Amino acid sequence: MKSATALSLGATLSPVMKPFAQSGVDLSMWYWGEQELPGLQAYVDQAVAAWSDAGGGTVDVLLQDTDVVIPQFQTAAAANNAPDVQFLWNGIYHMESVWFGYLSPLNGLVSDAVLAESGATDLSHFEGNQYRVGWYPLQMVIFYNKVLFDNAGLDADAPPATWDALLGACDALVSSGVPAFGGGIQDGFWGEWYFGQALAQSLDTPGEAIQLFIGDLDFREPRYRECWTRLEELVVNGYMNDDMSSLELYPGIDKVVTGDLGMSLSIGTRIPADNAAMDGNLGIMKLPVFGQGALADKPIVDSQGLGISTNSANKDEAADFLEFLNSPGQLDAFWNVTSWMPSNVNWDSSVIEDPVVQQAWDEWNLGEQAPYVSNLIPAQFWTDAMFVASQSIVGGNMTGEEAGEQNARVVQEWRDFNPDLVENYQKWAEDLGN
Repeated sequence: MKSATALSLGATLSPVMKPFAQSGVDLSMWYWGEQELPGLQAYVDQAVAAWSDAGGGTVDVLLQDTDVVIPQFQTAAAANNAPDVQFLWNGIYHMESVWFGYLSPLNGLVSDAVLAESGATDLSHFEGNQYRVGWYPLQMVIFYNKVLFDNAGLDADAPPATWDALLGACDALVSSGVPAFGGGIQDGFWGEWYFGQALAQSLDTPGEAIQLFIGDLDFREPRYRECWTRLEELVVNGYMNDDMSSLELYPGIDKVVTGDLGMSLSIGTRIPADNAAMDGNLGIMKLPVFGQGALADKPIVDSQGLGISTNSANKDEAADFLEFLNSPGQLDAFWNVTSWMPSNVNWDSSVIEDPVVQQAWDEWNLGEQAPYVSNLIPAQFWTDAMFVASQSIVGGNMTGEEAGEQNARVVQEWRDFNPDLVENYQKWAEDLGN
């Protein structure tokens, strides 16, 4: 990943956008995100108005429902009727559209500077090409309640950084009368967040995760099932909230905010509202380190992004629009309207006032990062392996070793029925390092 010391975007893009390939061309854009980032719709409306005022023509926008982001785009692309600009979740969620031929590589369309600095993450690359620019980041974090830490005799300004320190903090929190670690796992997303953060600790590169799926590595090996044995350890020690299996993701996180739970997995976009609700007593940290992989101590950052469909007859103009969204004025406008940061590392973060938001920017977005490896999960592994294993372990019905066996069995079934996908995954692994 590029660091903040890389070439400044300001050196390559002036605040005034480069001349359009063809002035006044009308574009279409489908996007998602208001659901997780209130204010995004207002920003998009403002941005397309500013684009039009600058001579870029109109942009016909459609805010999509969560359930249709992928299928609506793919159906339209197959009918040669996809929008010029499409919102794209990271990793496999857009990579399948790459393999179907529905997305254009951005290399040679969008400037190298924007491609490098927009924060798209390594998971946006395939066979040397990049298919998304970053839009806004999702830092994968652990929320903790500083008041509960203080009550337990812990140093709220120095959260645990190692697994042994985490176990000690959990002991202290439980002794003080509150569940230590957990959330809500009923809908499966807590399990996905946990798997993505914990598996990364056993990896040297994100490509190793793909090797697990395609069979070059084995989930039954102690190193690669350790993510599950560590979750089992938290359960066996009685550190997790008793109602975890009956709660969905966000109500589980809310227990940290209300003072009913010490720590939970969360994402950066929740920081401003939750910290305000806690009167500034929200703390964030990385998952404490237990693994020996090169990624073990790296902050994990996912990002939402935008790409250009192969259907577009206006690819140059669509690329200009993506560059416009990454121009200094639009990066500032994004913050002003949404109260959340853009993912472009050259954004001027001096406007941040909340110290926890500033920590998220400094410690997660700047410098070396690890991508969110759960974005590599095949759909069958999500439903039949990760979802089942995480719920079963939390419920006390599966061990970490059994989860490793189950993971290996499910990926073998997936490989047997999806040889074309396996071949593409093998190519993808080469982009991400083996």
